[in-house]
Amino acid sequence: MTNRRKRLERGIESLQEQINFHEQKRQKAIEVGDFILENYYGKEIRTYKRNKSKKEKQLNKIQ
Repeated sequence: MTNRRKRLERGIESLQEQINFHEQKRQKAIEVGDFILENYYGKEIRTYKRNKSKKEKQLNKIQ
């Protein structure tokens, strides 16, 4: 189980990095005024947050 726990922890960290990266990209899109990109990054961020919460729930079940 420790391998699974470590894999989930790494996955959560990776998703958080992707969320931060896409939030920066979304800010740039807002500054430029590209609403299509802003909407796209918003959807990506929501997807990453949803996946992160699923992994956190799985991790809590293991511990």
